[in-house]
Amino acid sequence: MNASLEQSAKLVDATQAKAATRSRLTPRLKGKWLALLCLLPFALFFIAFQIAPLLWVAVNSLHSAEGWGLANFAKIFNSKFYLQAIKHSLQISFWSSLFGMAIAILGSYSLRQVDSKLRDFVMAFSNMTSNFAGVPLAFAFIILLGFNGALTLLLKQMGLIESFNLYSKHGLIVLYTYFQIPLGVLLLYPAFDALRQDWRESAALLGAGTWDFWRHIGLPVLTPALLGTFVILLANALGAYATVYYLTTGNFNVMPIRIAGLVSGDISLDPNLASALAMILVGLMALITLVHQLLLKRSYHVAR
Repeated sequence: MNASLEQSAKLVDATQAKAATRSRLTPRLKGKWLALLCLLPFALFFIAFQIAPLLWVAVNSLHSAEGWGLANFAKIFNSKFYLQAIKHSLQISFWSSLFGMAIAILGSYSLRQVDSKLRDFVMAFSNMTSNFAGVPLAFAFIILLGFNGALTLLLKQMGLIESFNLYSKHGLIVLYTYFQIPLGVLLLYPAFDALRQDWRESAALLGAGTWDFWRHIGLPVLTPALLGTFVILLANALGAYATVYYLTTGNFNVMPIRIAGLVSGDISLDPNLASALAMILVGLMALITLVHQLLLKRSYHVAR
């Protein structure tokens, strides 16, 4: 009799425990389903405007007049004209990202050392200039650094330069660097929050100099932010179209100009070849992102 009563009590306790567990899990499950439901519009938007166009471009890149295959890619890699476009895009993107990030690092670090009012003004100005692109930016650089630009004529009179061609590769690197700097500052400025003042003081008490601090503490901690910013700046430069188009009226050979020309039919209408060029651009960005992730895994910050 006692044994049956004990078994009944255990069953009642187990039932109550299960009911209590269910009552605790029910709000969590409801919260998860509600979160998934809120993400549904974003997922639909992402599929409709990101995944679907990418799949359309990938499929069309494999179609040509000869049928399905890699004929479009073979045409690109056997053409000096398209290889030059890829080379110019990579060179301009790399050097403008490198110069822009170097200046952004100095600017972001310097902003940490100045008064808050000046800092807020510079950050607001950077936010504004990061959106200053396209026709207004091209027009501004023509006025300043064109063949008869105000700054070009002034530098010539001072004897600092003999000539400057804004419409060349070096001129475009200067132009691209300009709109890379504000974006780099906006991305790197929060990263310096990770550097605590007591670390510098502790390093100084242990006899470490400025170079030692940055080599063993500052740069390793900032490595993920630096790598991520560099990748974003590369993507920003590789995909830039409006500014370089209006500056050179589409005569400079870079990948976005060639893709637009093949789609709009300015020279020849071949959307399938444009799709192949676009997939090469996507592949370059995927490769850069993969290298970024590999370097990030090896960084001191992640290891810690």
